[in-house]
Amino acid sequence: MKGTLLLLLLLCGIALRPQSNTEIYLFDLEIIGNGIQLTNKINISNNEGYDNQPSFYDEHTVIFASTRNGQTDIRQYDITSGASSWLTNTPAGSEYSPTRIPESSAISAIRLDTTGLQRLYRYDINSGKSKTILKEAKVGYHLWYSKDILVNTVLVENRMDLVVSHLSDGSNYTFQKNVGRSVLQIPNSQDISFLDISPEKTVLKSMDPVSGATQPIINTQDEQDFCWLPNGVLLAGKGNTLLRFHPGLDNDWAQTYTFEDQYVNNITRIAVNQDATQLAVVVEVSPAGIVQKQVETYNARDLEGFASCYSEDVLVKRFPNDTLYRGRKTMKQRYGDYFKQTASSSVAVLKRIVIGNTVIDEERAVDDGVENHQVAIYQVQNDEITSMTFLFEQKDSENPVAIVQQQLEAYNARNIDAFMATYSDDVRLFNYPNSLTSMGQEKMRNRYQGFFESTPDLNCEIKKRMIIGNKVIDLEYLTVNGQNFSAVAIYEVENGKIAKVTFIR
Repeated sequence: MKGTLLLLLLLCGIALRPQSNTEIYLFDLEIIGNGIQLTNKINISNNEGYDNQPSFYDEHTVIFASTRNGQTDIRQYDITSGASSWLTNTPAGSEYSPTRIPESSAISAIRLDTTGLQRLYRYDINSGKSKTILKEAKVGYHLWYSKDILVNTVLVENRMDLVVSHLSDGSNYTFQKNVGRSVLQIPNSQDISFLDISPEKTVLKSMDPVSGATQPIINTQDEQDFCWLPNGVLLAGKGNTLLRFHPGLDNDWAQTYTFEDQYVNNITRIAVNQDATQLAVVVEVSPAGIVQKQVETYNARDLEGFASCYSEDVLVKRFPNDTLYRGRKTMKQRYGDYFKQTASSSVAVLKRIVIGNTVIDEERAVDDGVENHQVAIYQVQNDEITSMTFLFEQKDSENPVAIVQQQLEAYNARNIDAFMATYSDDVRLFNYPNSLTSMGQEKMRNRYQGFFESTPDLNCEIKKRMIIGNKVIDLEYLTVNGQNFSAVAIYEVENGKIAKVTFIR
């Protein structure tokens, strides 16, 4: 069923895309003044494929949608024991968006059958037996306002509408057309929150499900999923950052927490427990996670698992642009032969740089006891490594560190003469992998002189450094006119001067 989920494709005017490879992390949550602190990260899904839409069944249990054997079923995670188990097994369909039904031990979930029928069902958690709750509506997402009132986003043509369903008398009222996926109860209030989508803007609004009265809360941009803390603070995920907004106190979104963990990438869902002591976060598997998987499968000599990390037409190169071979099929043949010819092999990652979809690993490779030093540059797209570029150790190469450090100090001093003195006369600048942007001292001086003069706060801090032969690979954190950004520079030193720089941004 992977990639067929209609309710994930027709959301908020977003372009159609297949289900991502996602994981669910659980954190202990502490509210500190206007901010939050997250600790004790646990991967509660730890599963290849789609894991999403967590909700807290109670203070000890998280339920979520998870893929196995080509279908998506409902799993539960016991926070106390750390054990997980399956609540449903529906060969005729897949379940999504599990939620506990008020005043009941049962759960509700969206089921998408193999026939294409999409309905909201009730599930007995002990027997797994199900029955339809709303027989006609194609529900995308739902919220239990009470045991008798459901607030749903219902798929109608090419949009979702906000519909309030009264189960006691079977009535349904459409209160808003064209809404987003997030429907939540607002703490200490009779209102719910939802996303009102129009061509001009997207607004998070409140609504009384009984009267239908609505009020704007805040405009949103990329934020599509939220959770409310008991103190009235609204959280939203964006990239690897959590944003906060307190209606009535704040004027706009503000960053409240940034994940430094390289595996927390592109937050897509968040959920908080009733006491706001734990937070569940859904993230797409990061480029670092994909690369780490290929390291682990390589070390396990798992050829199929290793090859699955790469795209069908993966390009393998020697830096900067010397093609070694192309294609997953060729890769499997080469590594299959290699595993047969070597009794033991392993790779240890000494340092790792992550910048966007590019991962750079400094590696120690050991083959039948022979150790080699190398750097591999991986580019990741759509959960697959699309290119792998090697830089190998060169014997008897000159030490490049001193001259690279000298140019860094001159750069921070904005001393153009001292800066240019570190470069060769025919210095060349490239964008990765091999796009020439400047050649020669004169062009480079013209490029940097005005930049130095117009940037009084210019500063470059080295966050990580790798040295391989005559090359220095620096992860640089730059300050330019009040703005900060990161970039990677690969410096190549020849005859005591920097002869070539390749930038990865």
